[in-house]
Amino acid sequence: MTDLASNVAVESDDFATHSAEVAGAGTVEIVDEAANAVPEMKHPLHKVLSFVRRSGRLDDRLQRAWERYADTYLLDIAAGNGLLDVREGVRFDRPFVEMNWGNGNPLIVEIGTGQGENVVAAAAARPDMNFLALEVYDPGVAHTMLLAGKHGLTNLRVAQVNAPELFKVADAGVAAEVWTFFPDPWPKKKHHKRRIVQPGLAADLHRALADGGVWRIATDIEDYALHVHEVMDGLEGWKNLGALTVSLPLEHVGKGNADLAAGMPHADFMESERFGGRVLTNFEKKGLAAGRVIHDFTYQVVD
Repeated sequence: MTDLASNVAVESDDFATHSAEVAGAGTVEIVDEAANAVPEMKHPLHKVLSFVRRSGRLDDRLQRAWERYADTYLLDIAAGNGLLDVREGVRFDRPFVEMNWGNGNPLIVEIGTGQGENVVAAAAARPDMNFLALEVYDPGVAHTMLLAGKHGLTNLRVAQVNAPELFKVADAGVAAEVWTFFPDPWPKKKHHKRRIVQPGLAADLHRALADGGVWRIATDIEDYALHVHEVMDGLEGWKNLGALTVSLPLEHVGKGNADLAAGMPHADFMESERFGGRVLTNFEKKGLAAGRVIHDFTYQVVD
């Protein structure tokens, strides 16, 4: 791990601790499962969202970061309708990149950047690339901007929009890579439609990625790994670059039934070695400490 990546990870650990301390102020919302039945939060046009918006204010440190860095890093492209749609008239194309980054360098987009430690470390390590962090939650947006500002990054921008909506207005070849690391697993079977990896998004990414571009995915949830294979492995125009054989159950077990998977019929699937460009985030550390296996995927756009 580079010195910068180590610094970013330490700062993110501090942020996680600080967030827990101010939970009463609304930065972190902890509710029990029975009381947190997820409503069918549908867009007026019946679009299914992969996230649930939670109200709450930023703590003082993150509020100051927002006020200090938003003009530098935050793209003003949200429709402002509470569902984080993209504003009408926005086109995600190469002129958009050149206007907002000031150059024509290739673009890497991370969907769901969380606290931002991965995308910030990547942007610092690759000044020849542009980076776009897509995050829906206020604390994550603020902390990503805080880290970027601390390290003086000029090749990173942040957008607080629903990722599938942005890629619906994307032109061909706008991005070199898309990353989706540890997305919300939505473990209940009835909520699998909310998982971010879906055929519709894959179709839009296939158009948005440049020739030979890749979609990198990682999860520490076995059931989600099966979901990724089910969605992606049979799609025309994508090639699974994985060379690592992994055995997975052939059925979804749903939340709370993970132990049942061991006794189910299994099959071999191809996955990737751990992506070296992903820093070991606090989130990934927790998964490893809990004994979970990390599943990495690399899908390349092909003719």
